[in-house]
Amino acid sequence: MKLDLHVHSNFSDGSLTPEELIDVAIDLDISAISITDHDNVLSHNAQVQADLRSAEQGKDIIEIIPGVEINTLWKGFEIHILGYYMDITSKSFLDLLSYQQHARAQQTQKIIEKLNKAGINIKLENVTSLVVEGGSIGRPHIAKAITNMGGAKNVIEAYTKYINDHAPTYIKRKTVTPFEAVEIIYESNGIPVLAHPGDIEVIDDLVKDLINCGLRGIEAYHRKHSPAMVEYYCSMAEKYGLIVTGGSDFHGPLGNKRFTPGQNFVPGWVLTKLKQEKNRIEIASC
Repeated sequence: MKLDLHVHSNFSDGSLTPEELIDVAIDLDISAISITDHDNVLSHNAQVQADLRSAEQGKDIIEIIPGVEINTLWKGFEIHILGYYMDITSKSFLDLLSYQQHARAQQTQKIIEKLNKAGINIKLENVTSLVVEGGSIGRPHIAKAITNMGGAKNVIEAYTKYINDHAPTYIKRKTVTPFEAVEIIYESNGIPVLAHPGDIEVIDDLVKDLINCGLRGIEAYHRKHSPAMVEYYCSMAEKYGLIVTGGSDFHGPLGNKRFTPGQNFVPGWVLTKLKQEKNRIEIASC
């Protein structure tokens, strides 16, 4: 069984549509996939339609796990929380997404104002035109807009000069804390999971605190994690009674490198444990 429980579509900072992602996953014999766009679940309807279309065309039907990735801040660190199987009609969950989208819009406008003062003349529409309607604006879109308007030779230079964490033209987003994200996902009958813990310097204390808010898993299998890191995070999950998840964090092709969904190994039992946790939460909520 081939799994990828962490991929992104063009509803956030991915380059493929949800339909294209699903078609690619089917071609690669992936059994289950979760499109975990940043701060929105707009791919959900597209996924449902893709499933129906596959059935009508007699294609293999891939299992699609409802997912999201919430960007949060804590003590200056950016912490990402994955959510699976949430009730996407839950008011608290929808309010969370609405807050996050508002924060993204505010951040973008303030960065544009700073860029203009620095002589980089771009407008909000130069950024929003690069995003699917309703999708999540992020740094990749701002970097591309800067490049398109001649403010940098390429996207990498735009990142380095203008929107890295320490650039004078960058402003951090006023977002929710990881504790709030975990609590809301859990209260919406979802499974909150700490994403790519290898990027987090303060993980041990953070995990213990997040468990008190409802954290139920750690993404041990990630393309950036070495075998030793995978083993470490699996041991941490076992120590704290958490499930393990995994995915490629696929956003699109990386230059000349061949990078595809499902590229890094995720064992089949991960999906079994995820479903068991889903059933446990459903029973507990009755």
